[in-house]
Amino acid sequence: IPSLSCIEISSRTIFSWVLGKGQIRVYCIDFGLAKKYRDTSTHQHIPYRENKNLTGTARYASVNTHLGIEQSRRDDMESLGYVLMYFLRGSLPWQGLKAGNKKQKYEKISERKIATSTEALCRGYPTEFASYFHYCRSLRFEDTPDYQYLKRLFRDLFIREGFQFDYVFDWTILKYQQSQMTSAPPRAMAAAAGQSSGMAPMANRQ
Repeated sequence: IPSLSCIEISSRTIFSWVLGKGQIRVYCIDFGLAKKYRDTSTHQHIPYRENKNLTGTARYASVNTHLGIEQSRRDDMESLGYVLMYFLRGSLPWQGLKAGNKKQKYEKISERKIATSTEALCRGYPTEFASYFHYCRSLRFEDTPDYQYLKRLFRDLFIREGFQFDYVFDWTILKYQQSQMTSAPPRAMAAAAGQSSGMAPMANRQ
C-alpha cells in the first residue's frame, strides 16, 4: 500500500479512498485532519505531549490517542491496522456502543479497545495481523516504522496463500453482481437468490 510511505504526514482520521487511472491502484486522499510529524524548519520530530483531545474517527484511533497522547507515525500504523481488521471482520468490537453524549461514547470506545487484546481482535485470521499490531504498539513516539517489514508481512502472506494480483477489487465484483440482479429478468433473479449470497474474497480468484 503506497500510504505506508507516510510521506512525513501523520494522519488523524481515516482517509478517503479512490481508484487511480486504470482502476488498479487505490489512493488515499483528503488530508484535512493531517499534520506534519517533523518541523519544516528544523526537521526535528514534533514534541511528545499529553492531554490532547481526540481528533478524527474514534473507531480507528490508536490506544495512545484515546489516552490523550500526541499522535505520531506509530499511531498511523495502528489506525491502519484497525481499518484492515474492519475490512476483514465487517465490524470492530467497540462499534455500536451506546452513550449519553460524545464524550461518554469516546470513553466507552477507549475502554473496550483497551480491554480487547490483540489476540482476541485478530482471532481466526492469519497471525500476520497480530504480528502487525504487536509491532506497531512496540514503537516509541519518535520511532520510524519499518515500512518494508510491514509490507513484507502481508506480501509473504499473500504468496503463501497462493493469491494472485488480478487487479479486480471485491467491490467491483459486488457492484457488477448488483447491476446484473437489477437488470436481470425475474426468473434469473430468483435463481440467483437461491445461490449463496457470500462472495469469495478477491484474492481467492485465480
